[in-house]
Amino acid sequence: MTESNAPGREMPDWEKRFRAPRVSLPDWAEDAPDHALFVSNATGTYELYAWDRSTGEQRQVTHRPNGTTDGVLSPDGAWIWWFDDKDGDEFGVWRRQPFTGGEDELAAPGLDPSYPAGLALGRDGRTAVVGRSTDEEGTTIHLARIGEPPAEIYRHRESAGVGDLSHDGSLIAVEHTEHGDAMHSALRVLRPDGSAVAELDDTEGGTVELGLEVLGFAPVDGDTRLLVGHQRRGRWEPLVWDVATGEQTDLALDLPGDVSAEWYPDGTGLLIAHSHEARSELFRYDLTAGELTKVATPPGTVSGATARPDGTVEYLWSSAAEPSAVRSTTGRVVLDPPGMKSPGSVPVEDVWVEGPGGRIHALVQKPAGASGPLPTVFDIHGGPTWHDSDSFAAGPAAWVDHGYAVVRVNYRGSTGYGRAWTDALKHRVGLIELEDIAAVREWAVGSGLADPSRLILTGGSWGGYLTLLGLGTQPDAWALGIAAVPVADYVTAYHDEMEALKAMDRTLLGGTPEEVPERYEASSPLTYVDRVTAPVYISAGVNDPRCPIRQIDNYVKRLEARGAVHEVYRYDAGHGSLVVDERIKQVRLELDFAERHLGG
Repeated sequence: MTESNAPGREMPDWEKRFRAPRVSLPDWAEDAPDHALFVSNATGTYELYAWDRSTGEQRQVTHRPNGTTDGVLSPDGAWIWWFDDKDGDEFGVWRRQPFTGGEDELAAPGLDPSYPAGLALGRDGRTAVVGRSTDEEGTTIHLARIGEPPAEIYRHRESAGVGDLSHDGSLIAVEHTEHGDAMHSALRVLRPDGSAVAELDDTEGGTVELGLEVLGFAPVDGDTRLLVGHQRRGRWEPLVWDVATGEQTDLALDLPGDVSAEWYPDGTGLLIAHSHEARSELFRYDLTAGELTKVATPPGTVSGATARPDGTVEYLWSSAAEPSAVRSTTGRVVLDPPGMKSPGSVPVEDVWVEGPGGRIHALVQKPAGASGPLPTVFDIHGGPTWHDSDSFAAGPAAWVDHGYAVVRVNYRGSTGYGRAWTDALKHRVGLIELEDIAAVREWAVGSGLADPSRLILTGGSWGGYLTLLGLGTQPDAWALGIAAVPVADYVTAYHDEMEALKAMDRTLLGGTPEEVPERYEASSPLTYVDRVTAPVYISAGVNDPRCPIRQIDNYVKRLEARGAVHEVYRYDAGHGSLVVDERIKQVRLELDFAERHLGG
């Protein structure tokens, strides 16, 4: 039974996991490393906090009803830039505030509101490179200097973004998709006047087959080396590109899975982040000796790491069983928020299932000591270019607390299993992912884990989309569906969503709804809504620019027209909520819906 809100009740563990204060990995100022910026939910809403490490003083920077998570600390440590949108609609302007406190001010006067497309701040304390995206203009990038009007240095209809600004401010790296493939970027390096210095892409016959990403310029004045992520061997790996000479240094690290990197502060080495089969680890790579040395971290997932000027490494770590913590290679916890501590959960188990496109990796949790068949929740991740990992998650833990097994599937389209796996979902969007989910569902029932009469399909964002699509295309497979901020009507979603997501949809489906209508129809949950037999619960943010509300309303009207069992919860935010009470309310409503329709 779901818990009451009655005063004096004992707070259940699942709620404590949401309420317990948590912090992000602190970002620190390059030229003032004692000045740091982090995100915390300490007040019940996720907001930005300044931290003076020399004194220990912490100060809440932003105070907004729907929370704030997008912030950047200037290299001199003097200013905090933060993105100001309206109630989660992601459309707004950058503001800035002194690190020591004071009034907010418009950070880049002269730039109209937009969706953000990257930001890089100069070490001189007065220069910024600001990326903007709008439906009307596409992407524009501007050089903004204090006291001067911003100057446009880049413009293109397709999506692009600011990658990085060199240490001396003379070079600007841009990721762009001018070739029309939003999944695979090419790189261009510009001077501050907008003229091109160098280009790097992996095209064949005008078509980009492989992706590139900016990982950062070397942190040394006059150094023209740019750290780049590439996919030339079928996975993400780093290389060093000297944009002045054109020389490329391929590191060729002998590590399975995806590899990313960032510079050590002195520019002599790289901090390597290695992700493989839902877990991650860290290494130091010496650029002179070409040697790789492991940085000790516990088994689980490192979701962020940074090398400090003294050579120590700080990282944000968790596992499915243990809540997140900011740790250091010195052995201490770097940032431990006061207040309630989050209860742990049960470990995750790995399952590999043969599917139509190859072996599928699934992560399974179930109540301690429980034996099947159990009511089972298939909790499907968003993205789609993302993956579930052995990391702490309060949502799945809540289902486990209530007696459910939880299965998470890294379907084709997920990251971390090679480029071919990630790119496999093109054109038959949604249907391919559901084939993999079906294969894992068959394993779950056949193994005795899952009760076939009590299977729940759920997820948020792309996971919510797959939930609604699965309920319509696999109506006999699921007893219940719970979709958060989903795509429900693909054609209407395309026309209403932000431009960057339109570009992604054109890449995934091979064109616009007018150019390939049959593909949008085949991949749209609305096409199959009349086949849905399971009760459906949908939650949606009324200001969501990613999965807009109108297309969800279209789907709900079709359910209403035939009297299908469904419930809809709309809330005043965007693509999810940063308010802890709101998130708890949503989980409570989902648990209650499942109990009423499946039984205890």
